[in-house]
Amino acid sequence: MIIALVIDQYDALNNGTTASARRFVENLRANGHTVRLLTSGTPGKDKYLLPVWHIPIVSWFADKQGITFSKIEENTIQEFLTGADVVHFYLPFPLARAVEKMAKKMNIPCLAAFHVQPENITYNIGLGKVDLAARFFYKFLYHYFYKSFDDIHCPTEFIAEELRKNGYKARLHVISNGVDDVFVPQEPVAHDFIRILMIGRLSPEKRQDLIIEAAKKSKYAEKIQLVFAGQGPLLEKYKQMGKTLPREPIFGFYSTEELLKIIQTTDIYVHASDAEIEAIACMEAFSCGLVPIIANSKKSATVHFALDERSLFEPGNANSLAEKIDYWIEHPDEKNQMSKKYAAQGNEYRVSASVKKMEEVYKNLKPRA
Repeated sequence: MIIALVIDQYDALNNGTTASARRFVENLRANGHTVRLLTSGTPGKDKYLLPVWHIPIVSWFADKQGITFSKIEENTIQEFLTGADVVHFYLPFPLARAVEKMAKKMNIPCLAAFHVQPENITYNIGLGKVDLAARFFYKFLYHYFYKSFDDIHCPTEFIAEELRKNGYKARLHVISNGVDDVFVPQEPVAHDFIRILMIGRLSPEKRQDLIIEAAKKSKYAEKIQLVFAGQGPLLEKYKQMGKTLPREPIFGFYSTEELLKIIQTTDIYVHASDAEIEAIACMEAFSCGLVPIIANSKKSATVHFALDERSLFEPGNANSLAEKIDYWIEHPDEKNQMSKKYAAQGNEYRVSASVKKMEEVYKNLKPRA
């Protein structure tokens, strides 16, 4: 098949959507498909390049979240679509909207993915806890983009149910974004501290602030070393918060190889986010055998990865998180036992299996009348 994939940003690995897209592209190509990319950035295999679009005010906010927009150039889009069997849209941005209209005229089947959770928007404009605001953005995204599709890819059943509740009528295909095969249990490296890791963008909904507060409250605060793997607008704020800890947190953006080395010296993984569509970062961590502690939030799909209550804490509650951290520190035998179970769970979400499911979706797509 010739699969035409539309994603404004493909080169920079500063967000989970781009990382997931790249894994899918690599696996689809390995399975013999031609995958074209309509994106901005640098030249590459089957890439149809567009200039970056700097939208006043909007781009200023988007840049802080690692989001880039691509300009709409009809000639490039026409070339990109010619001969394509299916078009897969990753993000509901102006480029995707323009390409969908042209693909419909060319009678090409289309699939839209739902990767932007409305809470990603509401938390960053100070309305994270206002359900009405999230419902507004579900409706807005539907009328702006998703109503044009008969088929939508949902990474989790959680987000599929959210779409149903908010009036989305398309066929919803629940397929995990998948974990790469390199994320398997790592050989531990000896260390004389307690390393706690969270991977994710440093933005309001991810709640790294809770982890800093919980580390202060832990009985083992003197021994805890926090590591935050990610970028984002709250970096300087969190650095200041971390200065009150006995060991200042480590902040960085790491390659996969570097991250695997960090995991070798990590004792506990915490995913404190209030809102998540899937949380590939958490899946990668427990696929390596790290026992996670996850915020038990109603706005997050990640809670479904917890194998029992020991891996859940009350969302927004640093005391609850500190209790769970202390529990796993004090029960190493239980942690070793659960490590094996979490690693086994990771094998259920391999990207290779997800790609096979997506291939079946592609085969059954029909042009919209």
